[in-house]
Amino acid sequence: MTEMAVSEAREQLAAVIESATRTGEPVYLTRRGRPVAVVVDPTVFERLLDDAEEALDRAELSLAREQEDYVPWEQVKAELGLG
Repeated sequence: MTEMAVSEAREQLAAVIESATRTGEPVYLTRRGRPVAVVVDPTVFERLLDDAEEALDRAELSLAREQEDYVPWEQVKAELGLG
């Protein structure tokens, strides 16, 4: 994990971005030793968003199944004339 003070990152912004892009590792920006932001490669960020969305979808599906609050796929296909 790379950490850098915001004041230092301000002076070396291009290098911070290049590091995150080249390595795929995030660069944590700190102020008074506390993380305040993260610079991350856009590809990594998109993958994280996709993974989080998929995890939420799976959790919602699991909950719906537990509560029997869903329409079975076979029924949906039949209603749409696909089956």
